[in-house]
Amino acid sequence: MSQIRLINHLVRPLAIASVAGAALLAGTMTPVVAQNAPSQKPPAAAAATSSKPETVEQRIQTLKTALKITPEQESKWNAVAQAMRDNASHMEKLVADKRKLPADKLTAVDDLKTYEDFAQAHLDGIKHLNSSFKALYDSMSADQKKNADQVFASYGSQRTPQQG
Repeated sequence: MSQIRLINHLVRPLAIASVAGAALLAGTMTPVVAQNAPSQKPPAAAAATSSKPETVEQRIQTLKTALKITPEQESKWNAVAQAMRDNASHMEKLVADKRKLPADKLTAVDDLKTYEDFAQAHLDGIKHLNSSFKALYDSMSADQKKNADQVFASYGSQRTPQQG
């Protein structure tokens, strides 16, 4: 497996989980970046910032609608949405920092370090979002919880084999 394909194989699930996480529980650590970004970024950064069909704000709204958030749950939802925004902002900063690295000078070790940094950002984002989502989930009715479980389960079945 080529290095880029290996990186894509390893990082793509993180990027997708980030989107799902931000949008569906932890997500969105997905960076909101231009689709025509410079090609000098490291392969791991390129994989993690591949074009996404929705912005963080769109994902927040989509998830809010899918979860059928009630007015009484709005404050807990706002904490979830803010965690999603924070995660996306952190990922955007990481992407920007990685873009500053000269691509022609990067070694395999540098590329693995980039992967490590994105993986750590993903993990930190999941932890950040999990507590606010748990508070929201705990406030949901049994029907809402069942719906939330289905929303998250249906996300997992949408992934293609290449996405992990």
